[in-house]
Amino acid sequence: MLIVDALERFHRFLGDEYTVEMPSGSGQHCTLTEVAAQLRRRLVSTFLPGPDGRRPVFGGVERFQTDPRWNDALLFYEYFNGDDGAGLGASHQTGWTGLVATLLAVPPHGTGRFLVSPPQQ
Repeated sequence: MLIVDALERFHRFLGDEYTVEMPSGSGQHCTLTEVAAQLRRRLVSTFLPGPDGRRPVFGGVERFQTDPRWNDALLFYEYFNGDDGAGLGASHQTGWTGLVATLLAVPPHGTGRFLVSPPQQ
């Protein structure tokens, strides 16, 4: 979250002319806002259902993955598996991990667009 915020602030100062190679070694260059947006998407995707309907944060816990009573009960874990995104450690973290809610609630600077559409009333 701190890196995303810092990248967006540096972009406001440096502008579109300043780019960095992303991913490293690819030859493709992005503005700092584009890098921040990619990091936002990656962080948020851990908690959202993928194309297969499964949320990476739930890992192999079938009750959370498939039971409609549990499927939308998101937990904010202490840390995550670097390979598959499964939540590990304490599941009641409302500090740093809970900041992912801010990534969903606040649109990236200057875009006015949310990463996820708000639920329809």
